[in-house]
Amino acid sequence: MGPMQEAAKNRGKQNMRNGYKVFDADTHIRPSAESLRPYLSEKLLSTIPDLEDHRVEIHTGDAGEKREAPYRHWYRFNRSAGWSSSTPRILGEAAPRDGAKRHFQTFMGSTFPTEGGGDFSPEVRLADMDTEGVDAHFIVHASNIGYPDPEMDMEFIYAQHRFLNDFCETDSSRLKSCIIINPMSIEGSVNEIKRWGKTDWAVAVQPKLPLDYPLDHPDLHPIWAAAQEHGLSVIHHSLAMGYPGYRDLWENPFLGRCASHPWAAMRAIASFFGGGLMERFPELRYAVLESGFGWLPFWARRMDDQVTYVGHVSEDLTKKISDYLTGGRFFAAIEQHEGADMAKICNDLMGDHILMFGSDYPHAESRFPESVDQVLAWEDTIGKEAMQKLLWDNPVNFFGKP
Repeated sequence: MGPMQEAAKNRGKQNMRNGYKVFDADTHIRPSAESLRPYLSEKLLSTIPDLEDHRVEIHTGDAGEKREAPYRHWYRFNRSAGWSSSTPRILGEAAPRDGAKRHFQTFMGSTFPTEGGGDFSPEVRLADMDTEGVDAHFIVHASNIGYPDPEMDMEFIYAQHRFLNDFCETDSSRLKSCIIINPMSIEGSVNEIKRWGKTDWAVAVQPKLPLDYPLDHPDLHPIWAAAQEHGLSVIHHSLAMGYPGYRDLWENPFLGRCASHPWAAMRAIASFFGGGLMERFPELRYAVLESGFGWLPFWARRMDDQVTYVGHVSEDLTKKISDYLTGGRFFAAIEQHEGADMAKICNDLMGDHILMFGSDYPHAESRFPESVDQVLAWEDTIGKEAMQKLLWDNPVNFFGKP
């Protein structure tokens, strides 16, 4: 261990906020082309000789801070549905205005996260964690490079895993992440679970499905079996799957942000749980991140009703879907705008063992550097025991102890 890694480990050992340890279940990283380039295989480089022609400049950081030259870049081969994929139309108007451009989201915190924490510097991220009083991060990483050939797309995923291994190994007791699952390469994805599944940093798998690929499809069973064998959880994160809402609402960002995140999570839960996967794989844990949580009681009851009303769910189900959701193997990361009263309602109706703290660091939606402090203010409403579970116990039960 080098002096930099030793310093990083020592720096965060005593992190607590108001007597609570904090495990942030929703943070992000998107390695730039400059960060990823050393991890690309010779096979990929020789197959895509014009790779450097597919770099786009990063003029704006994850939280909206303006960057100056020399700029970093991202690799991009196609543009999927999302924030910047279409010309925006203002609600109430028939068409986009001439020259309309999509502006960046409003940063919801008070101070931008330090540049590099979401890209190339684990040391910067660890320092930002100390600033907020966070002991551990679960890091969701973007893999939307979008190379059209499945074999080469997997090569990019392999490179991202190698990058993540080095990034998280700076302090793997505090930096955790996930293995990307590509259904176009089941064998390759299973091999990646075997390669990284016993490392300290890999604690979950994240399926990245193409448009209209069912999450409950039997072809994915080897993925779930390998995840279960290695003690890995399964996550759904917003903008990770090709569901309606992610591709048909984004001409208006208000509709896109309001509807797409919770709707996709609702559909993912209905597919995964209605498909009987919690019965077929009785040790799997499943969570939705950055998708809200106030809708969970409504959705649980609606799914129970629809199982009786229309059926067409797996014959493997042995109990109500709501019982699977409240049975200790389902979790959901909070979005802070929903507030303490919504968290209390969810806890009262479904139990206080489901919700996990999440900040969305280093994105514009995070309240950096007050994310933890703002949620600590919920204590009077939800109580100390529920706060302990929200900040630490529930993420540990889902991801494993750091």
